[in-house]
Order: sequence, then C-alpha cells, then structure tokens
Amino acid sequence: MIVRTWRGWTRPADAAAYEDYLMRTGFAEYTATPGNQGAYFTRREAGERTEFFLITFWESWDAVRAFAGEDPGRAVFYPEDDSFLVDREVTVDHYEVFAST
Repeated sequence: MIVRTWRGWTRPADAAAYEDYLMRTGFAEYTATPGNQGAYFTRREAGERTEFFLITFWESWDAVRAFAGEDPGRAVFYPEDDSFLVDREVTVDHYEVFAST
C-alpha cells in the first residue's frame, strides 16, 4: 500500500467553502479512482491560516499514477484552488506501508 500526503492553507474565513470545494473535486476524484483504498481530509486552525492535510491510500504505484498522472510527485490542483489557497505544497509525499493493524 502507498500513502500519499499533501498540505494546503486557506484564510480561516475561506476554510468552510474550501472544505466543500475539496469534497466536490479532490475527494470525489480520489475515491472514484480504481485502486484508491481510502482518504482522510483533515483541517486545523494554525494561527492566521487554516491548514488542510490530505492523506490517501493506494493499492499500488499504478493506482497512484491513475490519479496523479505520470509524475506522481506533483500535486493535483483544480480550477478554483487559486481563489482559496494562500499557500500550498506543489509536491506530495509518498510512503510505502510496511506494517499496519
């Protein structure tokens, strides 16, 4: 299993709207991609910003590429992200799971 993580930040006033937007875009696309084994979309207040931390689980590198494209290390963005995000990671992190319960 592969774990994929990404972070982005909004203004607190935009957090609820961005959460709704993520559910319609990223969450919908993640969970509709064959080989996705789950997704956690989290958020927390971090001073003058709201941090979003996305964690997804994939059965294989082929499944990751089916979602992310040929360069799985690049983050996937959607058309209205620029109107919400004040900062973002443009790359993602991947981890290979070697034990779980």
